Amino acid sequence: MSSLFGADGQPTALSFLQMGLRGLVVFLAGLGLVRISDRRSLAEKTGFDIIFLILIGSILSRAINGTAPFFVTIGAATVLMVMHRVFSFAASRSHRFGVVIKGEAYTLIRDGRRDRKMMARCLVSEHDLEEDLRLHAQTDDISKIRLARLERSGDISFVKMESLAAREFAG
Repeated sequence: MSSLFGADGQPTALSFLQMGLRGLVVFLAGLGLVRISDRRSLAEKTGFDIIFLILIGSILSRAINGTAPFFVTIGAATVLMVMHRVFSFAASRSHRFGVVIKGEAYTLIRDGRRDRKMMARCLVSEHDLEEDLRLHAQTDDISKIRLARLERSGDISFVKMESLAAREFAG
């Protein structure tokens, strides 16, 4: 195995071929880990998911460059993936645990009025809110917004008010 993958802990002793083979195996292992983990870890942008992805990348890079034992490092990445999966499962079953590890959403606009205290608490400036309003709600009129929330991912979501005509048509 040592001739194929090179000696662990001695990155300068690795040949181009050994590092390439390590990279291939680590890529396949990392892809498998992320696929087994869950798709939401790639789609979500919560701190919990970002830290998981950074740690997986950091751990697996050590296996490629030989600064850590190859198979032990892949094992550590597997443990990290299992931990992420267990925490995600627990968060899906317990709202309170989900809030602890993923955070919570905050209301910035309700019924066309800004909550300036919450905006200040969340460090969202008027300009940031107005930019997201134009980009995501396709309006610059805050009175047309029933609800705007700073989501756990850091995105701001908008729910527009129903127009009187739409309500009459539906009813």
